[in-house]
Amino acid sequence: MRLLVLGGTEFVGRAVVEAALGRGWDVTVFNRGTHRPPAGVRALQGDRTAPGGLAALAQGEWDAVVDTWSAAPRAVHEAARLLRGRAGRYVYVSSCSVYAWPAPAGYDESAPSVEGAEPDAGTTDYARDKRGAEIAAVEAFGADRCVLVRAGLILGPYENVGRLPWWLTRVARGGPVLAPGPRDLPLQYVDVRDLAEWILGAVEQELSGPYNLISPQRHATMGSLLEACVAATGSAAELRWTEPEVILEAGIAPWTQLPVWVPPGTDMHDALHAADVSRAVAAGLVCRPVEETVADTWNWLRSVGGTAPQRPDLPPLGLDPEVEAKVLAATGGVSGTTP
Repeated sequence: MRLLVLGGTEFVGRAVVEAALGRGWDVTVFNRGTHRPPAGVRALQGDRTAPGGLAALAQGEWDAVVDTWSAAPRAVHEAARLLRGRAGRYVYVSSCSVYAWPAPAGYDESAPSVEGAEPDAGTTDYARDKRGAEIAAVEAFGADRCVLVRAGLILGPYENVGRLPWWLTRVARGGPVLAPGPRDLPLQYVDVRDLAEWILGAVEQELSGPYNLISPQRHATMGSLLEACVAATGSAAELRWTEPEVILEAGIAPWTQLPVWVPPGTDMHDALHAADVSRAVAAGLVCRPVEETVADTWNWLRSVGGTAPQRPDLPPLGLDPEVEAKVLAATGGVSGTTP
């Protein structure tokens, strides 16, 4: 297989490149050249946001293109139109955020979506940009040659968002840890490497259309995730499980100050951790255990000096130690038990 990855040096793009190289594919990456690509690829450089920035892609043919673009859809519109006669399939890594809010528990790919941003619009908001990019890809390649990978929460090595790296760093520091309950709260996420393998399988199977790409419901829980962090780091940290109401009353923001966590019984939890992924599973999605994802992310984090790279367009995540200590002191959360 001849694969073109637009990006290919960070998180999702890098995982796709490494998985493709592992299968013996011929891989080309196209990016601005600010990060060194994995060994064994052909590297082309250009800036998709600049006039004439796609010049390096004027020639060449590929069996598939993988695109992870997250900003204004113009970049996807222009790349897809340029490549539609020289690539067999366009795989766009989109997001479950394209569904109209709030997406109900159990939503599948037929759920209503937001209105997509126009191709010539500037950056609007994440959901409309992603949906606009989906539309641009389909308009260029046709619905039968386009795969829309609607990913949810993505974790794993090379994460540059700061969710799992924050938890690992916090647990490694030790001491009492504010663990947001309930302990058995269901989580949905996908290991970036499982996402990458599914994408390559979709290319091989010549799939098309949208797919929700996260683990099946209850693949992990808040308890299994944080306990895996304790085990991976070898920390003496003490998980103090705390009622959701206590956390919210303290003014702590779900998802951002306590990454991954959102309170149960809310629209937010239904939208982020309760999707129907049966279509992706039927097409070959296999999710590794949470313990493996956490341990491998910790090993990677240590290999880069303990500080994960951070996307410049995203704010840092996590809870201020003083706020955590204040809540723990006020509540006396119970260690190791379900609140």
